[in-house]
Amino acid sequence: MTRTSALKRPPASLPSAPAGEPGAAVDRERRRGRGTASNASGRYEPLSRIAFDDGWRGLEDLPPFKTTVTVDATRKIITRNDSPDISFDRSINPYRGCEHGCVYCFARPTHAYLGLSPGLDFETKLFMKPNAPELLERELAAPGYVPKIIAIGTNTDPYQPIERRYGIMRRILEVLESAGHPVGIVTKSALVLRDLDILTRMAKRDLVKVAISVTTLDPKLARTMEPRASTPSRRLDALKQLAGAGVPSSAMVAPIIPALNDAEIERILEAVAEAGVRHAGYVLLRLPLELRDLFREWLIENFPDRYRHVIKLIRETRGGKDYDSTFGKRMTGSGPIAWMIGRRFEVACERLGFNKTSVRTTTEHFQRPRPAAQQLDLF
Repeated sequence: MTRTSALKRPPASLPSAPAGEPGAAVDRERRRGRGTASNASGRYEPLSRIAFDDGWRGLEDLPPFKTTVTVDATRKIITRNDSPDISFDRSINPYRGCEHGCVYCFARPTHAYLGLSPGLDFETKLFMKPNAPELLERELAAPGYVPKIIAIGTNTDPYQPIERRYGIMRRILEVLESAGHPVGIVTKSALVLRDLDILTRMAKRDLVKVAISVTTLDPKLARTMEPRASTPSRRLDALKQLAGAGVPSSAMVAPIIPALNDAEIERILEAVAEAGVRHAGYVLLRLPLELRDLFREWLIENFPDRYRHVIKLIRETRGGKDYDSTFGKRMTGSGPIAWMIGRRFEVACERLGFNKTSVRTTTEHFQRPRPAAQQLDLF
């Protein structure tokens, strides 16, 4: 049975109790292999609908959540930004939503723009952009286009499981390689090795760099936090193979969650060093918008004994709030706890010889593509 309510979630001012409406959690069997516990309506919806058992055994017939993929008929593929605290001004997202199901994903709230839930909908109702390579070629060919590194994987993972079927990311790389255009890739999937041939060729011309997120070395914690992403050992192996092939690679210890995985900072960096990688960065956990409630639900379900402590420490890194979106602070936080995390990361990097050089890409090879349907210039 479904209850329709105009009531929104109660304020999450008390760290001693999880946010969310009573009965919002979806039965475990229906969400097996998924990251979040609920599927509450997004912030733009006037009503919230919650499935609950009214005693007539009405929930028994509800099927498990299955992954569905819908075509996204976008007209532009390069997204621009003017954020002062990130190193790129343009990016590409071949997909919307992400089957990896990472509970901490800061991109979850973007599903609300589609009228869907940032919860289970985000990891089960996916959208693909099959014409992304053609759009990219057209946009790179525009007379006023000025080349600069394009970031891929900044919102949702380009190498999530459905990429095996659709291959959109590989086709995008083919366009970029042909045009001599630089790209920076962020992923937590070993599927990136499928494109090692292209990445190796691009690396020889300083056209690519790849970052792989290593959140934890504990496979059990990884499966709980990011249920359909590659295991920690496979990510480390991917880093080793990328580095061995001469592809500029780095590790992202991200996100760092106080009292959950922050104790692993040094061990993760040591494992990355053993893989032959000498560049790394980190990001503190971010909880914007609906993600705040989703993370609280997940935490109380999986780590009830740590719930109050984790939330307390998170707030201490965000000026007493669940999240501070201020540029310059949103990635690293503020206060003593955030300072200690940052300092530990810096000391470990210094000891291991990390970040002594910068990974540079170039635009000197760029040649404006000429789409097949484009008419030749008269002069």
